[in-house]
Amino acid sequence: MRARGNWRKSSYSGEGDGNECVEVANSTTHVAVRDSKAPSYGTLTVPTEVFATFLGGIKRAETEW
Repeated sequence: MRARGNWRKSSYSGEGDGNECVEVANSTTHVAVRDSKAPSYGTLTVPTEVFATFLGGIKRAETEW
């Protein structure tokens, strides 16, 4: 997946001084995630459905706390 120019800060990236900066880029079939402070370290790329399931799990866990 080429995500050139499509990177944006995730809404789950945290507040304050940005110590938890995560950027995401998506296409119609995949989502890529990278550390915004070290983008050259690489990316994690997964199918869109897998990422949606992952986020759904996070949202469910937040409501269960």
